[in-house]
Amino acid sequence: MSIIIEPFRIKVVEPIRQTTEEERVEILKNAHYNPFLIKSDDILIDFLTDSGTGAMSDRQWGALMQGDESYAGSRSFFRFESVVKKITGFKHIIPTHQGRAAERILFSIMVQKGDIVPNNTHFDTTRANIEFNDAEAVDLVIPEGKIPELEHPFKGNMDLEKLEELLEKYHDRIPLGMVTITNNSGGGQPVSMENIREVSRLLHKYNMPFFIDACRFAENAYFIKLREKGYENKSVLEIAQEIFSYADGCTMSAKKDGLVNIGGFLAMNDDELAMKARTLLILTEGFPSYGGLAGRDLEALAVGLEEVLNEDYLKYRLRTAEYMGERLLDAGISIIRPTGGHAVYIDAKAFYPHIPPSQFPGQTLVCELYKKGGIRGVEIGSVMFGKKDKETGEEIPAPMELVRLAFPRRVYTQSHFDYAIEKIIETFKDRENAKGMKITWEPPFLRHFTAKFEPVE
Repeated sequence: MSIIIEPFRIKVVEPIRQTTEEERVEILKNAHYNPFLIKSDDILIDFLTDSGTGAMSDRQWGALMQGDESYAGSRSFFRFESVVKKITGFKHIIPTHQGRAAERILFSIMVQKGDIVPNNTHFDTTRANIEFNDAEAVDLVIPEGKIPELEHPFKGNMDLEKLEELLEKYHDRIPLGMVTITNNSGGGQPVSMENIREVSRLLHKYNMPFFIDACRFAENAYFIKLREKGYENKSVLEIAQEIFSYADGCTMSAKKDGLVNIGGFLAMNDDELAMKARTLLILTEGFPSYGGLAGRDLEALAVGLEEVLNEDYLKYRLRTAEYMGERLLDAGISIIRPTGGHAVYIDAKAFYPHIPPSQFPGQTLVCELYKKGGIRGVEIGSVMFGKKDKETGEEIPAPMELVRLAFPRRVYTQSHFDYAIEKIIETFKDRENAKGMKITWEPPFLRHFTAKFEPVE
């Protein structure tokens, strides 16, 4: 394959503070072995998340200066609204300060105690917002999506047979169905157009609204262009428009494929539902024409949603993950295959076969990567998605024990990735000396953000 260069030039740089391994051991201990609690100045390569961590373009920085900060009727809102409508086709566009605010509003007005919400795989905040309403978030990804080493072009697909079984049995308890594109918790894996179309058909057969978690819609659309027959000659915009045409609405964290540091939206076609959403928006986020964002944020987001559809950018974006994945596989490190669009997911269970899920091998790995190279990743396993047995209090492990290395957009160069690869391989060679972790304190929701750990002796 020919070399793919970064499709941008660097105009502004930010210094990175170098630390020693001895310093990082102490920093990690003071952060209670939770990388979320480490100060960013102490991080060398930050792969914690791709959410809001990207670099904006010169066009976006220029757009910031054009922001209309009027409380109501801002022209920046109408610029933002026109771009979102062009991409999604939805009638009502409701800005929010980020994706979880859109989720909270949607589930507050649609989900009640005892309800069930199916998805291919809910991400952490989506699940938490559903469970906060005393409802159940059900994951129905295809079986292939649960086998890290298995190659499949669309491992994010929903299991249609299981979805129909759920709809037949619990249709009176299901207020809506969702699909997450790409499937973040399952390795950033894409969902095929055929699967989206069939999910839509099944949900509408039972008169259920269909919502898309669209935070990485452009990456998913580009995967469809590359892998699904009949779409190779369509533009990414045309593919995205078709994806949204099968849905009744979407939530979006624009901190991903919006290419901005803050922002999101809730979109839908239903007039009555939109009225309820805007009422709650005014109470908690802001007036409907700014929704918790400044006018300059809306301007930057409008530009970002246009730029993310550039195929040179998307080719580089997907190839970055593929490049790291190839190097790690060559070193014998198990990852979710094929690589997704925004991250590489290391199989921590295979990395540390001597550490049981009850001792959180993924949490061990994120700590070891920080100690070894100042690299911050995130555990996506039994810390994030494990549950406690209501009767015994024992931990019920997650289906997979993963560590996600999520890549900020337009931030790091190839030498940064080569450094990270080198340190991951060093950590792998020293894997037999690693110890598991135990939780010493945790909150009731989203424990991975603030939980405290210590090594198992």
